[in-house]
Amino acid sequence: MIIDLPSTTTSQLNKKLVEIRDQGGQVALGRVLTLVIVADDDAKLEEAIEAANHASREHPSRVIVVAKGARTAAPRIDGQIRVGGDAGASEVIVLRLYGPLASQGQSAVVPLLLPDAPIVTWWPGAGPKAPAEDPLGQIAQRRITDSAAEKSPIRALTTRAKAYVAGDSDLAWTRLTHWRAQLVSALDLPPYEKITGATVTGEADSPSTELLAGWLAEYLKVPVKRIKSSSAQGIISVELERRSGAVDLTRPDGRVGTLTQPGQPTRRIALQRRSNPECLVEELRRLDPDEVYEASLNGLHKIAAPSTKATTSPSTSAAAKPKTAAKAPAKKAKAKAEKSAS
Repeated sequence: MIIDLPSTTTSQLNKKLVEIRDQGGQVALGRVLTLVIVADDDAKLEEAIEAANHASREHPSRVIVVAKGARTAAPRIDGQIRVGGDAGASEVIVLRLYGPLASQGQSAVVPLLLPDAPIVTWWPGAGPKAPAEDPLGQIAQRRITDSAAEKSPIRALTTRAKAYVAGDSDLAWTRLTHWRAQLVSALDLPPYEKITGATVTGEADSPSTELLAGWLAEYLKVPVKRIKSSSAQGIISVELERRSGAVDLTRPDGRVGTLTQPGQPTRRIALQRRSNPECLVEELRRLDPDEVYEASLNGLHKIAAPSTKATTSPSTSAAAKPKTAAKAPAKKAKAKAEKSAS
């Protein structure tokens, strides 16, 4: 059921929620948290709501969507309440804020929060540089961003790494769970040798590839090279160097990975790129700070840049030698002329 409340107020929305609970039995007692979604009022908004509905089946919650509309419009709030089949196992409140109200999301959200329930704020699109300093981030225990949704993913990831506060997280990190699990399980098999180096290859602007390299650099304490490629999306391969041979996990097609290592048969592994709903479900399973994510951010500055050797063309080299060699005879001739003149 979807109920539209154009040009409304937060008090009117709260009153309507009480009416719906009295009439249909929709209660807030079973909600485990409040999920605040902050996004622009565009075509991608429904995708974020669908992801929240999917996650609510494991984490029943009240979902408050702050949809920022046109900043030049007259100030108003268009409200919408979704319950039942249109809201998964949650109740969804959509706040479309226009004009100056578009930047006053916190004032609109606070009256609608569930009492004594944890708050998670999620920016499915472009998010703030410092999530903990954003008004809607300040009220939350967990703040979820997605560097992959930014115009400059790597720059956004680096900026947020500098502004990290306990409770911050990123869906670019959550997409690595299966990769990290496969690499750890591979090292549990013989031969049990020390890793001496690692190489991570992936798309040039893939923040997940950067975080995977940072994770390896921080925990393995070995040199990690980051190779940028344009042949595929996301992470392409990880190679862990050992004395008896490398552990190589490759996923060129974005779906199926191949794991090869000495003394073990080659294995094919399901490594399909994870969807936003799947990642959001995992993120909402824990509301405490993610220390491993924090450590991986610290490891970003330990990644070794790909070696780029300067090359000189044969023609340039040949042209340079005669010019250098010609300087000596010229100097001798000048010295001889000065001696004869004296």
